Amino acid sequence: MNWETFFDKWLPKMLDGAGLTLELVTIAVIAGLILAIPMGIARASSKPWVRSIPYAYIFFFRGTPLLLQLFMVYYGLSQFEAVRQSWAWTYLRDPYWCALLTMTLHTTAYIAEILRGAIQSVPSGEVEAARALGMSRVQSMLYIVLPRAARIGLPAYSNEVILMLKASAVVYTVTLLDIMGQAKTISARTYENEFFYIVAALLYLAITIGLTRIFRFIEHKLRVDMLQGR
Repeated sequence: MNWETFFDKWLPKMLDGAGLTLELVTIAVIAGLILAIPMGIARASSKPWVRSIPYAYIFFFRGTPLLLQLFMVYYGLSQFEAVRQSWAWTYLRDPYWCALLTMTLHTTAYIAEILRGAIQSVPSGEVEAARALGMSRVQSMLYIVLPRAARIGLPAYSNEVILMLKASAVVYTVTLLDIMGQAKTISARTYENEFFYIVAALLYLAITIGLTRIFRFIEHKLRVDMLQGR
């Protein structure tokens, strides 16, 4: 390995790949969280017909591989004339938007189940106390249940973010130059397969360590705030 070439040429490309990976994961898990909130609330409902509404969606996305879902979006949607003639084709013909859409839909299903479990773990006494104070169902959900559920579900959510980071490696299959895409492309040019896959592994590990520390800090801050009665 020519180290000067590595630091001048190949390392910046690997870092660009890391930037794309972080961008995709960050947008997907934030958008997924927003979409998952109403699904999680519906899944935690006491009414069977309300619980069943998001069930099929969650069952499908949790029960099939992310790679299959990506191929269905990237290769499958283009088979429909209505899609190709619609405004959505401007985005769906681009692998970036296909990957982002798939990752968002995939992680939404998992986050919704995390929220369902967290909501159901909120002590019923807290909800009853809120209702006794005159809060409506919506108010008790917004001010009591969801904030409490966020603290309960945060560790599981942090795990889902890290799992999504690792799962994002499949996007190279639709020509995106993320960490894996860059590693595969560069190793094909240099024949230094083992070296660049190790570099890719180190980048994933570095990002994972960073995310873990961020979530640990948030968990610690929420724990301190709870102990102080905030």
